[in-house]
Amino acid sequence: MSDYSSERSEAANRLFSLFDDGAFTEIDAYAKSASGDVEVVAGFGTVNGVCVYAFSQDPSVDGGAVSTAQCAKIKKIYDLAVKTGCPVIGIYDSNGMKLSEGFEALSAYGEILKLSSSVSGVVLQISVIAGSCLGTSALMANMADVVISVKDADFYVTAPSDITAEQSFSEGTVDILTADVQGAIDAAKALVSVLPSNNLETSLPFDFDGNGSLCAENMTASEIVNAVADDGSIIEIKKGYAPNAVTAFASIGGFPVGIAAFDGKPVCPACAYKAEAFVKLCDAFSVPIITFVHTDGLKRDKENAVLTAVTKLVSAYASATCPKISVITGNAVGAAYIALAGRGNNADLVFAWDSAVISPIEVNSAVAFLYNDRLANGEDRNALESEYKDDLASPFTAAASGAIDDIITPEATRDKLINALAILEGKRENTIPRKHSVK
Repeated sequence: MSDYSSERSEAANRLFSLFDDGAFTEIDAYAKSASGDVEVVAGFGTVNGVCVYAFSQDPSVDGGAVSTAQCAKIKKIYDLAVKTGCPVIGIYDSNGMKLSEGFEALSAYGEILKLSSSVSGVVLQISVIAGSCLGTSALMANMADVVISVKDADFYVTAPSDITAEQSFSEGTVDILTADVQGAIDAAKALVSVLPSNNLETSLPFDFDGNGSLCAENMTASEIVNAVADDGSIIEIKKGYAPNAVTAFASIGGFPVGIAAFDGKPVCPACAYKAEAFVKLCDAFSVPIITFVHTDGLKRDKENAVLTAVTKLVSAYASATCPKISVITGNAVGAAYIALAGRGNNADLVFAWDSAVISPIEVNSAVAFLYNDRLANGEDRNALESEYKDDLASPFTAAASGAIDDIITPEATRDKLINALAILEGKRENTIPRKHSVK
């Protein structure tokens, strides 16, 4: 990189903080636009040993306004990333488009959006919202696979707006929220370390210090994820959105995985959308998906919203060709069971805890239908529910029909998953030729 020494810009300093020491080379360091310096610093290097391309908008030059010259620099980054299969990390801090360039700037914006869209699911893209990211810049940033934002950043598409980054985090637009820019950069570095660089790179196991712990009955979804994952490996995605479902990248026995865990409540539209987006991200880069299922079916209100969201979730799971393992840790009821752990989920392996309950409808409703006469004769409902769970809704009954591959104790979960990940490491699955699914 050119010698900025102590005078290098904040944008350059952010890139120096992102890349390994001495491992950054700037591209077009001396490029100029018609009005002077270009409002972005761009280049390549290694991040935790992984080759990465990155750019950082420079708010000290014209407020970081996006000009045709800036777009040309960013376009070069994307062109090189496509050729090499390296991830792209964009650090956004700009007040918007350079209005004096008018239609030329709009056209240049369009080229970047087209490039970003064309490599979506091909090379890993990460956006870091370090300051202002408004209008079309917000569209550019949101095209990335993972969006990380500083909590006091401005990130919205229609200005002026009162929406905050924290609100965007709670509504699922921002995937990871951090207190400061360094925290956001560190999160990007962690993601690059655990995710494949592109869709052709195999997700290989790696050495990881620390082990998980044992699962136990009545654990929350978050507690289960913490128990099975290697210590310190968890990167939760969309933590502020739809908290009844946990989505996170982690490693288990050194195997990089994506984990979707449901926390016992009925699947709502937000949970379904959250899980769908996560499954598609994992599948795009062939990251194994582990689903922990504990849910009492589908949420009863907002019927059409639930139907649409769960349809998309079923489609995402069914069409995903990456390794898929489902573990039923509690209740798996009706359509939620089919979507998350049934054969419609197309899981490679399905395990169930020995305490699991698998039922086509809620237990109390099943008892009302099946044992109506016995209830009318005064038999205890609780006793009948226990009988139903032990006989018809038991994981042993499901396993006898071939719906479950193995029944395990909670304590054996982590070891069982490590063995399953090892055997599925070489999975290859061909699909029917098509452009894309409609739903």
